[in-house]
Amino acid sequence: MKPPLSHGQLKALAANVTRLSGLLTRERDRLPATYLKDKGLREAYEAYYLPLNLRKIQVPLAELALRPENLFGNDTLRVLDLGCGPGTALLGVMEFFAAEKNRPRLAVTAVDHVAENLKMAEELFTAFKSMCNLDASLKTIRSAVEQIRNLQDRIFNLIIFSNVLNEIFIHDEDRICKRSNIVAEYLNRFLADNGSCIIIEPALRETSRELLEVRERLLKQGFQLYSPCLCHAVCPALANLKDWCHEDVAWNPSATIQRLDNLTGLRKDSLKFSYLIIRKDSQSLAGIYGDNAFRVVSEPLVSKGKREFYICGEAGRRLITRLDKDLAELNKPFSILQRGDIVSFEHLIDEGRRYKVGRETGVRRLWTAAGFSTQLYGSSAMIKQHSIDIF
Repeated sequence: MKPPLSHGQLKALAANVTRLSGLLTRERDRLPATYLKDKGLREAYEAYYLPLNLRKIQVPLAELALRPENLFGNDTLRVLDLGCGPGTALLGVMEFFAAEKNRPRLAVTAVDHVAENLKMAEELFTAFKSMCNLDASLKTIRSAVEQIRNLQDRIFNLIIFSNVLNEIFIHDEDRICKRSNIVAEYLNRFLADNGSCIIIEPALRETSRELLEVRERLLKQGFQLYSPCLCHAVCPALANLKDWCHEDVAWNPSATIQRLDNLTGLRKDSLKFSYLIIRKDSQSLAGIYGDNAFRVVSEPLVSKGKREFYICGEAGRRLITRLDKDLAELNKPFSILQRGDIVSFEHLIDEGRRYKVGRETGVRRLWTAAGFSTQLYGSSAMIKQHSIDIF
């Protein structure tokens, strides 16, 4: 086990965390493509961002697993991680499958243009493979995502773009078209007909809205949106420049991350990210839950005498309200809904511009990521212990 950081080491790490946070948010136009070559930034990412970011992919993986054949239908799951960085998403994939009893063999290909990233990815992959007792292999390719064209005609069951698209063509006015075309090319050439592509981006307004624009282009090219959307119309969030859509799942940060939060003024108490799951076939969450399902796309909006959310479904995005005086046994689940939940209603009152939950309205929570992180990430004491050693 690594010895605890001294106060001086922690302060130095906090300074690098602050520097990296600025580059990833308000100073994005200054973010160098090879920022993880910087030793200080790389240490900050490994200690502060990696433990959080590896878990983001587990939410879309859990949604894919609602149809078990998506992830468990083959003896070997072939995974392509593009712009893998230090292997963040791959660790999330490995941790996800470590909690599954009947798991497939993982055959992973990781692509990145920074040699230091690939080296770190190999080290972490080897450590996780051993501690989780996984049957897994890793092949690394040093290349930029925009440039790789030859993967020896291999076909993959899962293709991952995790925090990648927003870092390519940053200053190009035609960046949305170019990003969409890159995704489409990989899907057309390397994704199995029944495979899935997971795209994860930061939850910032700019990056989230640009991901929604990529969504529109991919749908026009004939790809299927599995999740998170329950409709395939133009995303309502694009209508207003101030709107964007993202996930926000609570998690319990480690003691080190809490200490870094105290020193930096940052806060890492939840998983904030935007994502898409794209497929070639007709599978979708809407196909699982039906036309009467809605995704909660806001935090609870609580004011005097009422509780409200924005929800999105086949009919678009609308406000839904329940007055406190209308709380009843049938609609009790409305009180615990959170952003990202999938919900259905019976006898919902349609008032035109908004929905209303009455005393006779039935509310059913169909899917939630709440508690998912605690249940999964705490499922193996070995994972938790070794995560401290590695991070």
